[in-house]
Amino acid sequence: MSLQDEIKRRRTFAIISHPDAGKTTLTEKLLLFGGAIHVAGAVKSNKIKKTAMSDFMEIEKQRGISVSTSVMGFEYKGKKINILDTPGHEDFAEDTYRTLTAVDSVIIVIDSAKGVETQTRRLMDVCRMRSTPVMIFVNKLDRPGKDPFELLDEIQEELKIHVRPLSWPISNGSTFKGVYNIYEKNLNLFEGADKTTIEEAIEFKDIENPELENYIGEKYAKTLREELELVEGVYEPFDHELYSEGHLAPVFFGSALNNFGVRELLDCFIEIAPSPKGFTTVERSVDPYEQKFTGFVFKIHANMDPNHRDRIAFVRICSGTFMRNTNYLHVRQGKQMKFSSPTAFMADKKSIIDEAFPGDVIGLHDTGNFKIGDTLTEGEILHFKGIPSFSPELFKYVENADPLKSKQLAKGLEQLMDEGVAQLFINKSNGRKIIGTVGALQFEVLQHRLLHEYGASCRYEPINLYKACWMVSSNNAQLEDFKKRKYQYIAEDKYGRDVFLADSSYALSMAQEKFPDIKFHFTSEF
Repeated sequence: MSLQDEIKRRRTFAIISHPDAGKTTLTEKLLLFGGAIHVAGAVKSNKIKKTAMSDFMEIEKQRGISVSTSVMGFEYKGKKINILDTPGHEDFAEDTYRTLTAVDSVIIVIDSAKGVETQTRRLMDVCRMRSTPVMIFVNKLDRPGKDPFELLDEIQEELKIHVRPLSWPISNGSTFKGVYNIYEKNLNLFEGADKTTIEEAIEFKDIENPELENYIGEKYAKTLREELELVEGVYEPFDHELYSEGHLAPVFFGSALNNFGVRELLDCFIEIAPSPKGFTTVERSVDPYEQKFTGFVFKIHANMDPNHRDRIAFVRICSGTFMRNTNYLHVRQGKQMKFSSPTAFMADKKSIIDEAFPGDVIGLHDTGNFKIGDTLTEGEILHFKGIPSFSPELFKYVENADPLKSKQLAKGLEQLMDEGVAQLFINKSNGRKIIGTVGALQFEVLQHRLLHEYGASCRYEPINLYKACWMVSSNNAQLEDFKKRKYQYIAEDKYGRDVFLADSSYALSMAQEKFPDIKFHFTSEF
């Protein structure tokens, strides 16, 4: 198959949502429909149930939440699907933001009872910044929820995007009958007994056909016809171009737990979702159809296999063909590297590959050479844009709780910081280590992983800080003066860059006012 054909058949997307909307369950069911797994796992784990494929970290299995993006690839109807299941919890939003830089489209999951929630709004803002095409799956229709028209209004208003339903629910909660697929003109009925089997859809081109009553009863048939007439009257026909530009979101309804509406979503998705797009670098635009290989690291994960203490750099391929055992230029370090065992993923399951194409996400074994945002090419100097670290808002001193394990703690902190789990600063006045995060739960995850993956125990001590800002200035005298005056609030990040740890919003605004030649940055990309 030619490079062009390989690119055209790829679909790389992220599944995003507020916590608990059913994102990981939907991922499981997409894998089930794609034939990648045979029994779907559950997110809330007990001893009997199989845990979700994408929640492979110990803490994820215990808590029933995703704390790290996982990557899964499978074949479906001649298309290569790459799913990135992201954490929904806002404390891990940074991992999700970075993942969104590596995908071509997005599926947003919304709980039919709760509607649009805070985290969903934030993630939609990131998609809008990048004009990423968005599809919406309204989940949990097997439970009582909001009226579908009310939900669509809320989605339009809160997410600031036009919507077009491509499937329609027949009631919800205890009277949920199933879904009518507007896109394919067929009926999917809800049996409700066995929640893991996949039912065949009933073709139903003409909604006026009196046979509809035999399937769903007179009352529901009448309501469905009226609602579909209203849908056609209120919403513009589906426009593929508007969807591709990120202005229109197709909406599907269903229940991921019960396999409802998932097949319709997947079948429509592979037809309309974009194949891999171009990327912008500091130097130029990169087209996926270029012959020469380029790619960037958007995530690093330590200890995917705790027995081997390995680090994996996740690389999104942007152009050309990646070949195993071929020399590529690591742009930041300026050195050639070759990879003998590049891997494709099924969450924490890995298989070695010989080649990969634009849109694919591969894992490269890393001994500490990579950091997030690094570029690999066939020799050209390129720097991909838009993979920042955000300024932390919560801070604690980190201290070694076991003097015999100081080496393990140092190694654990170094590797987990490279992952972007949190950020480490060293205070210049007293040399103490400070951990900064964007969410409180990250401290707990860090402590848990240090103990279970590195055998190192740490304790935290409180510190009262407001914000960490990176500083740059062309006026060296002013910068040195500022550092002397604020000596106790100056720290270094892990790359040796100066950071101002402001203890209050007042201190920060005074610094900005009194030192106008210093620029204070709130993301590391400046």
